This record gives sequence, C-alpha cells and structure tokens, in this order.
Amino acid sequence: MATLPRGSLNYMHPTINIATKAARRASQIINRASLDLNLIQVQSKQPNDFVTEVDKAAEAAIIEILQEAYPDYGILAEESGQTPGQGGESEYQWIIDPLDGTTNFIHGFPQYAISIALAKGNQVEQAVVFDPNRNELFTASKGGGAFLNERRIRVSKRLKLQEALIGTGFPYRVFDHEDAYLAIFKELTQKTAGLRRPGAAALDLAYVAAGRLDGFWEFGLAPWDMAAGTLLISEAGGLVSDLSGEANYLNTGNLVAGTPKIFTSLLQTIQPHRTLRLQA
Repeated sequence: MATLPRGSLNYMHPTINIATKAARRASQIINRASLDLNLIQVQSKQPNDFVTEVDKAAEAAIIEILQEAYPDYGILAEESGQTPGQGGESEYQWIIDPLDGTTNFIHGFPQYAISIALAKGNQVEQAVVFDPNRNELFTASKGGGAFLNERRIRVSKRLKLQEALIGTGFPYRVFDHEDAYLAIFKELTQKTAGLRRPGAAALDLAYVAAGRLDGFWEFGLAPWDMAAGTLLISEAGGLVSDLSGEANYLNTGNLVAGTPKIFTSLLQTIQPHRTLRLQA
C-alpha cells in the first residue's frame, strides 16, 4: 500500500476528523443564517457581548456530533457551559466556541470562526479552527504539527519586532485594563510594522500559526477563545504564555504569542504594564 504524505486526512487523529465534521456542520448553519442577517434574533449577555440563535444552534450541532462519537468526554462550551460526560468525570474535555466573532457576524463583517479543542487535563491535545467564509480549516495534534487545509504550516521567520505585524483584541466588555491597553498599544504602534484588531481571537491565533501575523496579545480571554489557537501556534513552532511567561493562560485569560523572537520582544514590551491591575 502506498504511503500517503503526513498532511493527508488519513493521518489525522480520529478526534480531529470528528471535530472537523462538527465544525463543518456548524458552518452550514452559520452560512445559511448569514444570507439574511436581518432575520437573526440578537440578545445581549452583557454590554457589548452578544449571542444569537445562530450561536446556540451551531453549538448544539457541534455538541450532538461530539457526544455521539465520544459520549464519555466532558464539554465546556461558550453558550451552554460545562457538561460532564455520560460516565461522569472524564480526563478529556471538549472546549467549544461555536461562533468566535459574533459581533462581526451580526454586522456582516466576514471575520469569524468555529473553534473546537480537546484537552486532556490541562493540556490541549487536538485543535480545529474553521473559517466558514474562506473555507479554511486549521488543525493541530499535539506532537503532530499544524496544518491549513492539509498543508503543513509554520510561524513566520521574522526576527525583529519593528518588522512584525501584531494582532490584538481591545477591551469591549470590561474596561478595568483600559489604561494598560492604551499604554501597550501606544508603545507597540511605535515599535512594530502595524497592529491589527480583527475581532476573532481564534482566527488571530490561527493566523499567527500560519505566518500571517507575527505575534498576538490579549487580556481577559475565555478558554474557548484560545484553546485551539494556542495549540496551533505551538505545533507551528511558535511560543505562547501568560504575562509571566508561564503556560497558565487558559486559567488567567491573559495571552502573549508569536514567533520565538517576536514572542520574546512582545512579552518584554508588555510585562512592564502588568501593574495596572492585570493578573499575571
């Protein structure tokens, strides 16, 4: 039998195949709804934090497929919260964002994605980020590399912060860290080639993995915003940490990521601003 290249779907971990199936099912719901945004019912969970019937329907579709294949695995999802597996507590947990970038979606701004990760304990082992607008599927397995539509991806080779394009997300719900953000933004505006705030963290992180962004930082993220994206970056040769340079970002919600050289420079720039009520 002929040996297929490493990037082939035949070499994907079974959980990646199931997560991909779930993401594509959710994308059908999202794409159908995007044809007439005026019909979508939008609710506000808190100021500037929206949820739609599309988020809920997409999440339900994802969970149905994942539970059918892995009924004993737990689930942590943005809209429905935490659900144990059928057998009770499990060391495995799916971490799901059915529509990362809901505000973009309801405005017809085509920058949003579906994010699904599988964690074993505190370690993310499998990741899928799917962009339904561009039909781009980002996948990663711990120790197996990161891929975009079956093609191996790596972080960029840029070494200098002044040549780097950096992604971020500004406060939109809680403004306790506004002064820190503004100070960091001002400094990085002067030290980089440019800053971008597209509004979907899962895609921003996938773009770092694919070399489209050279680095990323944000505070106050939820696990479902970053679980899949951080594994993509690690498997693409990048570095990820919290503000202390440790791997506790899923708990703190504070994240710095990038190519090895850019990551170091980015972290060194951001760390002095931690004193403004930022939890490391």
